[in-house]
Amino acid sequence: MLSDERKARLYYELFTDDNRKLQDAFCQVRDEFEEHLTAINENTAEVQAANEFLINVEQKMAKIEDRLDKLCLFFEKAGLPIEQEQEFQPIKLTKREQEVFLVLYTQEDIKGSLTYLDIAHCTGLPEDLVASYLSSMMGKGVPIRKNYVHNQAHFSLNPKFKTVQAKENLLQIEQKMLVY
Repeated sequence: MLSDERKARLYYELFTDDNRKLQDAFCQVRDEFEEHLTAINENTAEVQAANEFLINVEQKMAKIEDRLDKLCLFFEKAGLPIEQEQEFQPIKLTKREQEVFLVLYTQEDIKGSLTYLDIAHCTGLPEDLVASYLSSMMGKGVPIRKNYVHNQAHFSLNPKFKTVQAKENLLQIEQKMLVY
C-alpha cells in the first residue's frame, strides 16, 4: 500500500498536471477570442468607412440634384424646352390588344403611321373593334400617338417606348411569329 505522503504527492502531481492542462486550454480559448475580437474590430472599421463613404456620396448626389434643378429652371426661364426622361411600367394587355399592338409595332416601320382601316386589315377585326382596343390600350398607358391627316386618324408608337418594349418586353407579349 501507498503511504499517505506518497498519495499526497501523486494527488498533487495529478492536480498540478490537470491544472496546467486546464490553464493551457483557457489560454488557447482566450487567444482565439482575442483573434475574433480583432477581426470584429477590423470589420467594424471597414463598415464604418463604407458608411462614411456612402454618406459622402449621398451628399454629393444631393448637390448634383440641386444643381440640375437650378439648370432646369434656368433653361425654362430662357425658353428652352427640357426633355423629361419617361419611365415606362409593365402593362397587361389582353390577347386582342396584343395583336393590335403587334400590328402597330411591326407595320409602323413599313407604312409609317397606321389608320383604323390598316390595322383592321392586318388583324381581320372590324374597325370599330380596332378603335375600341386602341382606346383601351391608351387608357392602360401604352403611349400611342394619334394624329389626324385629312380628317383621318393615324396611329404610331412613341419611339422611346418602342425601344424599351424591344429590350424589356413591358407588355409581356409572347414571342411568336405573326404573319400578316
